Amino acid sequence: MRLDRYTVGEYSPGAPLWQQVAWYYLGSPVVNSYWIVGSGFKCAVLRWFGAQIGEGVRIKPGVKIKFPWRLVVGDFVWLGENCWIDNVALVTISSHTCLSQGVYLCTGNHDWSSPTFDLKDLPIHIGAGCWIAALAAIGPGVTIGDGAVLCLGSVAGRSLDPMTVYAGNPAQPIKQRKITAIPDAVLGDS
Repeated sequence: MRLDRYTVGEYSPGAPLWQQVAWYYLGSPVVNSYWIVGSGFKCAVLRWFGAQIGEGVRIKPGVKIKFPWRLVVGDFVWLGENCWIDNVALVTISSHTCLSQGVYLCTGNHDWSSPTFDLKDLPIHIGAGCWIAALAAIGPGVTIGDGAVLCLGSVAGRSLDPMTVYAGNPAQPIKQRKITAIPDAVLGDS
C-alpha cells in the first residue's frame, strides 16, 4: 500500500473548521475532564456542539468523543470512565443503555485491499436496554439489538441480536438474556 497517496476522498468531518477547533480546545476538555464537573454540564456542552442528548444521561470522567455533532444519545444512558466514542460516522445510543469503563466505539476503518488505504466510515447503532461491559469494542457498521449484552473485553465486528449475551473476540452468542421482574415492594408500590 502507498500511504503517500492516501486522501480522505469525499469524507468530511461534518462541521465547519471553527466548530472543530472550538470543540477540540474548549468542549472536549470539559467532557473529558477528571475534575468534578457534573454530567448535566457535560451534556449541555455536548448539546452546544450539536449532539442530541436525552434526559438523565450520566457521563463519567475521561469520556472522549471525536465529533459531538455525530452523536445521538437517548434517555438515562450511562457513559463510563474512559469510554472512547471515535465517531467519524454517526453513533446512536438508545435509552437505558450502559457503556462501562473503557468501551471503544470505532466508526472508521480502512480498505486494506486498496493501494491507497481508503477510509471507510460506517455508523454504529446501540439499541435500548443494552449493556456494553468494560473494555469491549464495537466496530464500524455494527448494530447492537435491544437488550443485548457484550461481555468484558469482547469485540463486536458484526451486528448482535436482541436480548442475547455475547462474549469473546470475535463476540459469539453464549445465551439468551432474561430479565427478572422487579417486585412491586422494591418499587415502593403498595
